[in-house]
Amino acid sequence: MDAIKEPSITIDTSAPVVDIVATILDKETESTITEWLGRINADQNLCSIELDDKARSCHLPQLFKELVHRLRYPTPTGTKAPSSKSAHKHGFTRRKQGYSAAMLVEESRMLQVSIFDTLQKNNDRIDFSLLLLDVMVIADEVDLQLAEAMTSYVAEANTDKQPIEA
Repeated sequence: MDAIKEPSITIDTSAPVVDIVATILDKETESTITEWLGRINADQNLCSIELDDKARSCHLPQLFKELVHRLRYPTPTGTKAPSSKSAHKHGFTRRKQGYSAAMLVEESRMLQVSIFDTLQKNNDRIDFSLLLLDVMVIADEVDLQLAEAMTSYVAEANTDKQPIEA
């Protein structure tokens, strides 16, 4: 007599991997920069300044390092962070490259969109209990970096005596 065989049932007990936003952005820095470059290269106004991808994005690895650090070691949102030498240099460089003030703001806006798109693509890995706070930090940090870049941009404009274009 044959023994009755029960169907084998396999239950997946592995939990999904959950990461904090800082870890996701740290791992996805390169892909986020690549996506940002795609957005920038598709913008006719920004592409009117002819730069290769390396020259256009060379400020971003340091910006991401500073952003990830701020996410890992948060300060109260809205607190004035120490100035960023990289952001300062970025504003100065963009002025020398011929960017208008509006172009600097637009590339910053596109960076935020690219960062948030990266988070959306990785939403199955995000610790949602911290997401809103992290989004606030991201927006605050990117805006602080833009403010620092604009400060050096305007300072350079005052030195080179060329009008600031909107």
